[in-house]
Amino acid sequence: MANNIFEKSITDSLINRVNQLTPTTPNQWGKMNVAQMLAHCNVTYEMTYENKHPKPNAFVKFMLKLFAKSTVVGSKPYKKNGQTAPQFIVKDAKDFGVEKERLVQYLKKTQELGEKHFHNRESHSFGRLTKEEWSAMFHKHLEHHLRQFGV
Repeated sequence: MANNIFEKSITDSLINRVNQLTPTTPNQWGKMNVAQMLAHCNVTYEMTYENKHPKPNAFVKFMLKLFAKSTVVGSKPYKKNGQTAPQFIVKDAKDFGVEKERLVQYLKKTQELGEKHFHNRESHSFGRLTKEEWSAMFHKHLEHHLRQFGV
């Protein structure tokens, strides 16, 4: 699978790009500053590893699977300034260092758990996902936002 986030070299490359960010790295598009973007990217991992966000009810989950899943786990890159789910909207001030370190630790944890851990595992919003879908979801979202900040 392309850009397999479970491969150490891919994860290391993403972490190296995250580490190129500074508290003043400007965005190329969008409304978030770099600290807010990092916090925004952490939401995906919070939904995966923490019981921090309420799970959608059956109807909402059905609608997400029907209308959002293919966009989130598919191979097509996200569009600039696209719509995001409410729990991903970050408007308040965030601590750059804290959010950056959280993201790096989530990336390492995901890579270390590996594709066997994720294959056919239930996701927060989309039901069971294959290891390829998990990888695409994690990688594509972060790739989009690293490009947003020019790294």
